[in-house]
Amino acid sequence: MKSDLPEILSFFTGGGFMDMGFEKAGFNVVWSNEYDHHFAQLFSHGITSWKNAKGITGKFQITNEKSIKDITEQEIVDEAFGGQLPKEFGIIGGPPCQDFSINGNLEGFKGDRGSLTDAYLCKILDLQPSFFIMENVTGLVKVKKNAKHFFHLLDIMRELYLIDFSVLNSLDFGVPQSRERVFVVGINKKKYNLDSIITCTDGTWFPFPAGTKTSLEMDTAAWPEAQAFGLVPAVPEGIAINLCVESCLVPSGQENVVSNANEYFNLKIPQEKLAAIKEGETNRPSFKRLHRYKYSPTTCYGNNEVHLHPYQHRRLSVREALRIQSVEDSYALPPELPLSKKFKMIGNGVPVLMANALAESLARYLRRLTKT
Repeated sequence: MKSDLPEILSFFTGGGFMDMGFEKAGFNVVWSNEYDHHFAQLFSHGITSWKNAKGITGKFQITNEKSIKDITEQEIVDEAFGGQLPKEFGIIGGPPCQDFSINGNLEGFKGDRGSLTDAYLCKILDLQPSFFIMENVTGLVKVKKNAKHFFHLLDIMRELYLIDFSVLNSLDFGVPQSRERVFVVGINKKKYNLDSIITCTDGTWFPFPAGTKTSLEMDTAAWPEAQAFGLVPAVPEGIAINLCVESCLVPSGQENVVSNANEYFNLKIPQEKLAAIKEGETNRPSFKRLHRYKYSPTTCYGNNEVHLHPYQHRRLSVREALRIQSVEDSYALPPELPLSKKFKMIGNGVPVLMANALAESLARYLRRLTKT
């Protein structure tokens, strides 16, 4: 059945996590872009297996593997729409965030990856979609030198788009992970009747999903404290198990049954040193041992960020990391591709349930808007 929602172009697609969230909401992603060839291969295997499991046959691949700076508008129109832009379509994407991350190098827009945010917004102005979504780290708006340039960019975008943004935490949307990200929504002023848009006194107008507000209670006593490795903690009361790492762990004996469950980096430190790291000791710069009855810190694998299994002497597996990003088990990755690329791709992604919550809000909003 053809969707009543506009078709979507996806930039910086990675493994397709944000795409999955939008497709689950009824949008159809008709074009994708990923510059990293390994990520493109992972996308093809993962999305193909995910769609095939839903009865959608075929092999699915990244449409264009060029850098966003090298893709022409006509190239995109030809590949996505057969040469002619439709009256309505949307763009979604999360430009690389490392240059803006508070835990990163903070090179901001001057960094090679930070400049891709400029390129993304410029591509939106060139193509003029009906709407767009941009996702990035909160350092984009919280770090002064980033925020000044970013808000200047949004002022330029406001000539054509009604702009709103908000910081969301994946924990509020059923994801067992605390991950704050800023989302920007833009609605094309030429495509919709602005009289049908209600703006609040603070200038906001988009109904960003509220979720459960669990993130506001991250420091409450309900969540367990760190404890010595090897002890078996009591199941805490009043906490949904789906928000706990335990719900993502692959039970012993199923590692060779569940796809990607037996894929993890071997640890090169002695077990006695590892055993000294408490279960739930996640305030360390690296080698963070997750707590089985608590949410995971932000999945940002690589650059010495190591997450340990709560009660086994090993790192998390690829499958466990995917589950922490709320990716369904039907999304399977090929064993032959590099482990480092798998974890990097997973850590870069938008949690599927968070993307889906935003997509559902957008779908409801677009259906209410009056078109010009």
